[in-house]
Amino acid sequence: MLLSEEALRERVAALGAEIGRDYAGKPLHLVGVLKGSFVFLADLMRAIDLPITVDFIGISSYVGTSTSGVVEITSDLTRSIEGRHVLLVEDVVDTGLTMQFLLDRLGGRRPASIRICALLEKPARARVKVPVAYRGFTIADEFVVGYGLDRDGLMRNLPYVGVIREE
Repeated sequence: MLLSEEALRERVAALGAEIGRDYAGKPLHLVGVLKGSFVFLADLMRAIDLPITVDFIGISSYVGTSTSGVVEITSDLTRSIEGRHVLLVEDVVDTGLTMQFLLDRLGGRRPASIRICALLEKPARARVKVPVAYRGFTIADEFVVGYGLDRDGLMRNLPYVGVIREE
């Protein structure tokens, strides 16, 4: 176990309060990056005391425990983000390539603002530096599962974040 249920709950509450203060008086549009962010997003949105709308974007860049290096949209947004304050909600920022792709792609859709909220960040893997405005935890370069994160579709339902160790 890397992060307990309690540690996750406390940090998500703190992030929600910070986001609520920063966006006070502004309607906020959360965009969850599927599939890994859905548990984090569900808890985070309940911790933000603001009018919120939610949408999802599906992205793929992993096969098993390895990144393919190619980012592709598997499911696009269902609503326009033009003129909206957008907060991208991501499970893990590691290489930065996926987030840079999304910032470029969604930035072209003319949102009022666009920022990143990541549950986890792995600075050791960064190939592109992206501005993570709200960070849950900084972790080492290990493959993690639980709390929405998976390995080949499994272990998303773990209530904590754990590390996969290859034997």
